[in-house]
Amino acid sequence: MPCVAGVDPSEEPQGPFGGMPLFGDLARLLSTQGPVNWEIARQMARWLSTSGQPESNVDPLVRVRYEELYRIAEMHVAEATGIQLTKGTASLKVLTRSQWAADTLSEWQPLLEELAGSLAPSPGASPPEPPEGVPSAEGLMEGLAQSLSPLLLGLQSGSMVGHLAQRAMGTYDLPVPRRGSELVVVGANVDAFAEEWSLEADDARLFVALSELTHHTVMSRPAVKARFDELLTTYVSGFEPDPSTLEDRLEGVDPSDMEGLQAALGDPEALLGAMQTPAQREIASRLAAAGAALSGYVDHVTSKVAPRLVGNAGVLSEALRRRRVARGQGERFVERLFGMEVSQAQIDRGAAFVRGVIDRSGEDALRGLWRAGSSLPTPAEITAPGLWLERTSYEGQDPPSGSGEER
Repeated sequence: MPCVAGVDPSEEPQGPFGGMPLFGDLARLLSTQGPVNWEIARQMARWLSTSGQPESNVDPLVRVRYEELYRIAEMHVAEATGIQLTKGTASLKVLTRSQWAADTLSEWQPLLEELAGSLAPSPGASPPEPPEGVPSAEGLMEGLAQSLSPLLLGLQSGSMVGHLAQRAMGTYDLPVPRRGSELVVVGANVDAFAEEWSLEADDARLFVALSELTHHTVMSRPAVKARFDELLTTYVSGFEPDPSTLEDRLEGVDPSDMEGLQAALGDPEALLGAMQTPAQREIASRLAAAGAALSGYVDHVTSKVAPRLVGNAGVLSEALRRRRVARGQGERFVERLFGMEVSQAQIDRGAAFVRGVIDRSGEDALRGLWRAGSSLPTPAEITAPGLWLERTSYEGQDPPSGSGEER
């Protein structure tokens, strides 16, 4: 090309992709080590958590206020549950939405890698021989699909967590155990919740701290945490891969049509080729029973404690319940992947179970829920509290010894 006077040829326009090392970048994306491209996941989560907009740091005064409210919550939750957390077992951090997204991706990494592993081809499996006369390009496409799998899982993981970050208020919006001992709250989301319901900001902050700390008090007990971890890991590692699903969904889709791609890849089963097995359905029912008991217990404790500490406790409780059941696509996606459900029916089951235990054996009997992993109710027991009391030998007896001991 002739050189234009006064213009450096290297600066001449070369089209939208001019000078871009496209294939080098693509190669780096596809050469990720492991079943999930975590760099892509982190970038996607960060961008979606803020809708691509700049994000302010948490005001230091807000952090100080949360620390004060947390200490109030800590004292009352310990009294109501009879479980005294060892000093240093938990602390409260106030995060931005993007910080929550990064923290959650890190915490959920083992589960998401288990999920990715369950969808990978069996070791030693070889692609089927193409029919006679069919070009070997099919094998090339299959190899490309396998190379794209970590990238797609990274995109979907980041998208899922990024959407969650826009609404999540704390650590336990879903009852997934965390490896760390820190409780987190998303200050901007809690304040938005208070504004939406015309509530005092400090009342909403303290109520959320009560709920999160009650969850943590129970979920950080080693036996309970181990049981939830076991059920979750068993569930996500049990999917049966169906490679043809993604192929079928993408057939005829124009790669430049973003709406078409979203429609094709927006469904978990479609994207991941995930087939739920009968064994998974059984595990999901156990997770549902354990989650309902946890939900019922946390709501019971907060309904006892909150009226002493905050105004409009009833309004706060109802507002939080509505927020929990009005879940968006991101939340529903996680529920399907992890075998969990947060719905009005689930909340009602938990509340009825807790009432049933109290009516039969008194409130102290509830502490038996957290004595061991095997103490969590079965699917049959969550709707028949008497069966749970009979199995755990608490009906008509004193509460378990040491229920108020420090751990």
